[in-house]
This record gives sequence, structure tokens and C-alpha cells, in this order.
Amino acid sequence: MKAEVVPDQYDERTYCLYSTDASTVYGLSAFGLLLLSQVVVNGVTRCLCFGKGLVSATSSTTCAIFFFVFSWLSFLGAEACLLAGSAKNAYHTKYRGIFGGEDISCATLRKGVFAAGAALTLLSLVGSVFYYWAHSRADTGGWQKHRNEGVGMTEQPPEFGKV
Repeated sequence: MKAEVVPDQYDERTYCLYSTDASTVYGLSAFGLLLLSQVVVNGVTRCLCFGKGLVSATSSTTCAIFFFVFSWLSFLGAEACLLAGSAKNAYHTKYRGIFGGEDISCATLRKGVFAAGAALTLLSLVGSVFYYWAHSRADTGGWQKHRNEGVGMTEQPPEFGKV
């Protein structure tokens, strides 16, 4: 986004004229989608509050707690960057000085705000995936082998074996 100081056509005041930029819409869209993904993950896992495997102190439980905290911290950081960046990007100051008086500065958003939001979004994604994996493993007791289970479509009844 670029900004320049422009004189007002009706009086001697000046204002900042900003070019149009789609990053505000993109930032708010990313904010909403990240919020939705966090709600889905925490809804599916019942927000680490419930589950039979989380009572026991296993390594899967420890990993689930670590990645739960990690995903929430990165989520909050990403949401803060995306929301603050979108709000700052949408803010257009008008009439900041008097024409010919003081030098005014048309502040624009630093490019690193959305980059930090994107990086923290990626970390939140990784943390959420590992949190879901560790939570599922802790809740089910790990991987279990299932033997002699199924619908029984391939087994012959005993009366057909006798000829």
C-alpha cells in the first residue's frame, strides 16, 4: 500500500491519500478461517477437557498437552497479527495537518505484520495436527491390533465345510 500527502480542494488542509489494497480483506478472511479451524479442532477433541486416556500420565498425554498449549499460543499470535494488520491497513487518516504548515507522515502498514501472521498460522496448523494426533493416541490407548473382527463375510459356516 502506498500513501501520499494531497492538498484538499476546498481548504488549505492536507490529507493522506491511500492506494486501494486487497490485503485487508485477505487478512480478515485468514482471521476467520483460522478461527474456524481452531474451533473445529478443539470441538473434535473436546478441548482437552474430556477423554478417558487423558487421565493417565503417559507420553502421549504429555505430548497432547504440549501441543495443545503450543497450538493455542501460535493461534493467538497469528490472530493478533492478522487482526491488527487488517485494522491498521483499513485505517485511513484524513486531515492530519495544515497545507504548508508541518510535515505530516502517512503511516502505512509494515509488510512484516502479515508475514508474521502467516508464519504463526503455519505453526498453529502444525501444532493443531500434532495435538490432534497425540490426543487421539492418548484417548484410545495407542494403536491397537484388531484380530478376528469384521463382518464375517469370508468365513464359511461349519455346516458348509462338511461334504
